[in-house]
Amino acid sequence: MSLKGKVALVTGGSRGIGRAITLKLASEGADVIINYFRKTSSAEATAQEAQAKGVRAHIIKANLAEAEKIDSMFDEIAAKFGRLDILVSNAASGVARAGLELDTRGWQWTMDINARAFLLCAQRAARLMPSGGKMVAISSLGSRLVWPIYTAVGVSKAALEMLVRYLAIELAPKGIAVNGVAPGAVETEALKLYSQAAPGQAVKSTPVGRMVQPEDVANVVTFLCTDAADMVRGQIIVIDGGMSLTTSGPLVVEGGSHG
Repeated sequence: MSLKGKVALVTGGSRGIGRAITLKLASEGADVIINYFRKTSSAEATAQEAQAKGVRAHIIKANLAEAEKIDSMFDEIAAKFGRLDILVSNAASGVARAGLELDTRGWQWTMDINARAFLLCAQRAARLMPSGGKMVAISSLGSRLVWPIYTAVGVSKAALEMLVRYLAIELAPKGIAVNGVAPGAVETEALKLYSQAAPGQAVKSTPVGRMVQPEDVANVVTFLCTDAADMVRGQIIVIDGGMSLTTSGPLVVEGGSHG
C-alpha cells in the first residue's frame, strides 16, 4: 500500500484516531500535514514520530469552525507543498447534551466542526489535488443509531455522510475518490465524553471480543487512500468488530477529536 511521494493532510491529526492515521500514512511513505487546534506539544510529538519514518511532517494550528482559518491552512499547504493528494477529515467536536437541552450555539459549533469543515476543506483540497486524489471523512455509528447526549454529534455525522456521497459523485470526473469510515467504540480519550458504559461492557457486546483500536481505523483509511481502492466511491465503511450487528447494539460511540 505504498503512498511514497504523496502529500496527506489529516485534520485533528495529532491525537487519538487522527494520530494513528497520520503515523500509518507516514509509514506508507506519505508526507503528512498535521492539523490541530489546542495542544502544540501533541502535534509536535506526532510530527517527530512521523519524521522518524523518513517522511516530511508539517503542523498547522487552525480552528476548523472558522472558515477563514481553513482558507489560511490551505494557503499554507499550497505555498509549502504545492499539491495535496490525500485529505483525511478527522477533526470532530460537539456538545454532549440531549436534544431538548441543546442551545443554538452548541448546535452550530457541532455542525460547523463535524460537517461544514469537511465541505470547506474538500472545496479547497480539490483545487490542489491531481487525478487520483483521495478524500476520507471520519464519521460515527451515531450517524444512524441513537444514544442519549449524542444528538448534535449524531446529526452532524449524518450530514457528513451525505456530503461524502454527494462529493463522491461531483468529484469523480476529476479523478478524486471520496469515502468515509464509521468507527464504533474506539479506545481513545474522546470516548470518555460520550460513553455511558464501562469499556468492559463494550468489549462484551463486541463479537470479536475487543474494542476497536485507533490503528484499526487507520488501516482502513490508509487502504482507501491507495490505488487499490480506486473503485470504492461514496461508501461509509463501518469498523466496529461486528458490534452493530448484534441485538444489543453498540453501547458507546466514537465522537472524534478536534486535535
